[in-house]
Amino acid sequence: GAQGTEAVIPSTASRKRAIPYDVAAYRHRNMIERAFCSLKDYRRIATRYDKLARNFLSAVAIAAFIIWWT
Repeated sequence: GAQGTEAVIPSTASRKRAIPYDVAAYRHRNMIERAFCSLKDYRRIATRYDKLARNFLSAVAIAAFIIWWT
């Protein structure tokens, strides 16, 4: 892979010979991907209205807490 990365997506079910993949890495990748998808539901974060990085990261932290709480 590029710069030492490794593909962790499993092959399709219809493939005759399955390509091996790391199940734990796939679960972790999926969890991170779903977290970013949930964060993008917040318009302020998706469009990055904040001028300063600290304000943007604070908004991300608050949104992540709200997502975790609900």
